[in-house]
Amino acid sequence: IDLDLPSASEDDLPLAEGIKFPEWHYKKQRLEPERCLVVPMLPKESTPKPLPVKLQKTARMLQTQFEQLRTTRYWLKSQPQGEELDIPAWLDFHIESQRSPTEERGLYKSLRGNNRDIATLLLADISMSTDAYINDNNRVIDVIQDAMMLFGEALNTLGDPFAMYGFSSVKRSNVRFNVIKNFNEVYTDDIRGRIQSMRPGFYTRMGAAIRQATKILNEQRSTQKLLLIVTDGKPNDIDHYEGRFGIEDTKQAIKEAKKLGLKPFCITIDQE
Repeated sequence: IDLDLPSASEDDLPLAEGIKFPEWHYKKQRLEPERCLVVPMLPKESTPKPLPVKLQKTARMLQTQFEQLRTTRYWLKSQPQGEELDIPAWLDFHIESQRSPTEERGLYKSLRGNNRDIATLLLADISMSTDAYINDNNRVIDVIQDAMMLFGEALNTLGDPFAMYGFSSVKRSNVRFNVIKNFNEVYTDDIRGRIQSMRPGFYTRMGAAIRQATKILNEQRSTQKLLLIVTDGKPNDIDHYEGRFGIEDTKQAIKEAKKLGLKPFCITIDQE
C-alpha cells in the first residue's frame, strides 16, 4: 500500500531541494550513483517546550553522572617533569642504568584535565512502524522521543558537540531527513519542542539516511566521531527497497562510515 504525502501546507518545511546519494545494488555489487534524494526538513508546527516532568528525575541523575565524566582527570606518565615520581619508569631506568650507561628520560607523571574530543550524531527512525505500541502505555516513537531528550540533557551537561536527526522515506526520490538539532545549535527549549513534535510516518530507507548523517558527522573536527542509530526494525521502502536489498544497502552504508573513521552503533527498541 502506497502512502500519500501530506499537502505542502500541512507538511514539514523543506530546507533545500535535496541532496543526491548513491545506493548499493547487491546483485550488481556496485553503488548506483545519484539514486536517492535526501531532503532536509524542519518540523512545521514545532514550538518551544520544556523537558517533560516525567523525565526530569532521570535527567538529573544522568546529568550528575555525566558531570563526573567532564571532571575526570588522568595521569600522563613518563614526563620530564611533573607532580609525582613515575615509579615504574624510575625502576626501569634504575635497572637499565646498572647494566650500562643510560640516558635519563621522563621519570615523572603529571596530572592533566579531561582530554575528551568526541562528536556524536543521533539518527532516529521515525517511520510509521514506530507508531506501534511497545507496551500498554508507550509507543515506540514515545520511547525514541524520551531517549532523544535524555540524550540531549546528558550531552549538553557534558559539553560534547552533538546533533540529532530523524528520518523516514517515500521511495528513493523522497528520503525525509528531519533536522532536530545540528552541531551549531544550542540545546534549548526550541530543540526540546522539535523532539516532542516528531510524528511517525512513511517508510525506512536507512542507507540514504545513514549516508547523509555520515556526511554531516565526518565534517566535524573531533578526533572521535560516534554515529548512534535508533530504530525498531529493519530497512524497507515500497520501490524494491525491502528484504535483502535494503539490508545490503544499509550494511554498505555502515561500511562506508567505518572507512571514514566513524564509529556506528545501533540501538534497537523492542520488548527484549
